[in-house]
Amino acid sequence: MNNTPYPTSITPTQTRIGWIGTGVMGAAMASHLLSAGYTVTIYARNPSKTLKLQSQGAHLVNTPAEVAKASDIIFTMLGHPPDVRQIVLDNPDSILASVNPGSVIIDHTSSHPELAKQIFEAAREKNCWSVDAPVSGGDIGAKEGRLAILAGGDERVVKWLTPLFELMGRPNYVGGAGCGQSCKIANQITVGGSLLGLSEGLVFAEVAGLDKLRWLEAVRGGAAGSMVMDLFGERVIGRDFRPGGFAEYMVKDLGMGLDVVEEDGGEVAVLPGAALCKQLFSGMVANGDGKLGGQGLITVIERINGKR
Repeated sequence: MNNTPYPTSITPTQTRIGWIGTGVMGAAMASHLLSAGYTVTIYARNPSKTLKLQSQGAHLVNTPAEVAKASDIIFTMLGHPPDVRQIVLDNPDSILASVNPGSVIIDHTSSHPELAKQIFEAAREKNCWSVDAPVSGGDIGAKEGRLAILAGGDERVVKWLTPLFELMGRPNYVGGAGCGQSCKIANQITVGGSLLGLSEGLVFAEVAGLDKLRWLEAVRGGAAGSMVMDLFGERVIGRDFRPGGFAEYMVKDLGMGLDVVEEDGGEVAVLPGAALCKQLFSGMVANGDGKLGGQGLITVIERINGKR
């Protein structure tokens, strides 16, 4: 197989883009590519979610295979690992069933590291490349083009993709195939703990008789401050639980972290904080709030305290 089957340059006039997954995050990310002048072919299980992208010039097709045939670089931004497997690997209309030699598949879904490795190997058998590149930054980061992009795969391919990644945020090469997904899991473990701390801090501040906005402004510049606090602090106080990422996705991501086994030595990381956060986010789902944003975790803490 050719070690460098991809083109030597990426330009709006030469590079055809495919995009699959047009939810809150995916639609915003694809919009940046359209605004930069790229030809974008899209597929969505719910075509009504693509109307804004079509108004920007995106071309809607009926199957992932059609996206693959029309594209040099194919992005996916889906919900769960089984969705990725079906769209990329496991059906006659999948991406890899019809991909053009030399193409690159970029999966932005928060998915499983082992699945990312399987896709990488399957892509190489087709003389293509794949990159697992989940993102962090929420809906605001996606809309403003300020996502942290956590990329795993061949380093040369990731560097080659930099002009596209920079339209959506800041690319970070973190290692070989699967490492992007492992990086995102570690990110979610950290985010989950930060959301729990923010939620409990706000509940305590209220019980203590503090003005919550004043508390937020007082502590955000100190050791308690974080990107989570900056992104979600005022939204939580304002009861704005609109999703950038669904709470049920936090259950999925934290669950993958708790299930992943290191290949060398077979050791399992003991993650008591992640386990507690998974239980609490699972409580959101059980309460019927799984489609709220993760910042809605405070509702569980409030219920525990008899406040709802």
